[in-house]
Amino acid sequence: MPNLKLGIVGMPNVGKSTLFNALADASAEAANYPFCTVEPNVGVVELPDPRLDLLFERVRPRAKVPATVTFVDIAGLVERASEGEGLGNRFLAHIREVDAVVHVVRCFDDPDVVHVLGDVDPVRDREIVRTELALADLQTVERRLERVEKVARSGDRDAKKEDRLLRRLQQDLGQGRPASAVTPENDEEALLLRGYQLLTTKPELYVANVAEEDVTGTGGDEEAVAARNPHVRALREAVARDDQPAEVVSLAAQMEAEVLGLEPEDRDEYLREQGLQQPGLHRLIHAGYRLLRLISFFTTSPKEVRAWTITQGTGAARAAGEIHTDFERGFIRAETIAWEDFVAAGSEKAAREQGLMRSEGRGYVVQDGDIILVRFNV
Repeated sequence: MPNLKLGIVGMPNVGKSTLFNALADASAEAANYPFCTVEPNVGVVELPDPRLDLLFERVRPRAKVPATVTFVDIAGLVERASEGEGLGNRFLAHIREVDAVVHVVRCFDDPDVVHVLGDVDPVRDREIVRTELALADLQTVERRLERVEKVARSGDRDAKKEDRLLRRLQQDLGQGRPASAVTPENDEEALLLRGYQLLTTKPELYVANVAEEDVTGTGGDEEAVAARNPHVRALREAVARDDQPAEVVSLAAQMEAEVLGLEPEDRDEYLREQGLQQPGLHRLIHAGYRLLRLISFFTTSPKEVRAWTITQGTGAARAAGEIHTDFERGFIRAETIAWEDFVAAGSEKAAREQGLMRSEGRGYVVQDGDIILVRFNV
């Protein structure tokens, strides 16, 4: 997975475009009416990683290339979107393309920013979005079932197996449960399930968009924010009741947009004044990495230091393939320095001299922060 792709979704006027503007410094029109984001805005954001900064400082190459995260700002969802209400099907088509869903939920009161349903109720808003996604998946499943059951009646063995899976999905989705609640019984079912691209199988996390005073002085501590904001408490309690509870990241999107508009030195000073250790958006990006079990490894050369994104548990040869397919095809070994050893030694040269560089085979499981030199021959 060379680039993580997150879709930002939610009801209209909850702060999605404001959040996107803060993330990508893009020009999405943050207007106070429901459907200002007609086409999805796409922004590529650098993964903040102080390890890469230190590596650049010590290696002194010509360039630094961070890992990136792609954010997609998708049009606001309303009730009956699965039936074409609002921007309906266009919303649903865009969300199928992302790796995971960031569900922005409004947790602030502001009479100047209208809510399409009148009052602020994050639990209700969350359920509307989840229900619409489940209904859209139910339509997908039922359309597929219509085709498969005809073949299954003829005695086709594969069709009969798929028919059983589709009926389990139909039952759960019809009861408002996500497709992720259906556990594949074997590898064949898992492959079929992935092929359906159902919306409610995608991993999700939540952004509680709060007022600036809710986060100031908390240091980004979620418990402290929840203690101040009853909307956040209600949202967290609702999410905790799910079969697969998701992470909730609280931030003030408007403040984040203003913070990231500052020069880096001014930004750090402002955050210190507000009692915050880092922008909330950095916490969001790292939450996305945790959600999909992603890690980074590094490569160095006189030309550049670069961060690469892989899934936890990836072997050395597969990781080498993220750099170039030839590296995986002709993999010989991975000369590896653990991040902690690099920091302790002070440089790659010193790590080698101290015997801290290891020669690892193709089955070695790459660890977060590993510095790797791939040896290959094609």
